[in-house]
Amino acid sequence: MIINEKDVIKEFANYTQNYNPQDPKIALKIVHTYKVASNSKIIVESLGLSEEDIEIAWLIGMLHDIGRFEQIRVYQTFNDSKSVDHAEFGADLLFKESHLIDKYIGTRDLDELIEIAIRQHNKFKISSGLSERETLFANIIRDADKIDIFRVQVEEPIEGIYGVPFEHIQNQPLSEEVFSQFKEHHAILSSTKKTSLDFYVAHFALAFELVYSGSRELTRQQGYLNKLLELEVTDKETQNKIDYIKAEIENALGQ
Repeated sequence: MIINEKDVIKEFANYTQNYNPQDPKIALKIVHTYKVASNSKIIVESLGLSEEDIEIAWLIGMLHDIGRFEQIRVYQTFNDSKSVDHAEFGADLLFKESHLIDKYIGTRDLDELIEIAIRQHNKFKISSGLSERETLFANIIRDADKIDIFRVQVEEPIEGIYGVPFEHIQNQPLSEEVFSQFKEHHAILSSTKKTSLDFYVAHFALAFELVYSGSRELTRQQGYLNKLLELEVTDKETQNKIDYIKAEIENALGQ
């Protein structure tokens, strides 16, 4: 065993207690961290990889959003475009500024692999030129993160995430540019999202990006995306688009 899970959990708890636990954003990210770490472990197990790889993927899950806590404290937002790129910020905290990674794992042999995965986890597409193993762990954390985003959208208060009540979202149009990207079966470019409905349904498209069959199976088992796809809006033409999106995603997931 190269990673002691109990020690990592203890250190993560020590780190996050420096932030306001009453802040819903902080609480959300603590829960999200544990869920993503768990998802990562399940995905690796589905791939039949080694115990060491399971440990590495779990640790990456525990550390992937470490930059969120300082981002919230300093900027009071999850919006990277209005603050900092949280993945880059977190990787800098771990491997440059404070070298927090020393508190989570004793060996330095895995630093580059872990750092690359964390820096890549929120990118629209992973960088070219990565090794096969770097690509593997980048894809694992990206899948694990996307899967839990579906849960967050279901379990967390909508107004807290989007700043508007759900009824407002239901009355919004879906931009043609966003709908076109659904037809192309890929994630939605942030720059093209205009309405509250655009931002809400854009998360659905993350399903197209899931790399591993085990990730798609885990998504089906958890059922959060299916709940999101039950969305009903007020405009009939917009509802037709939502129904189309639902069918395309269900097909992509093999449902």
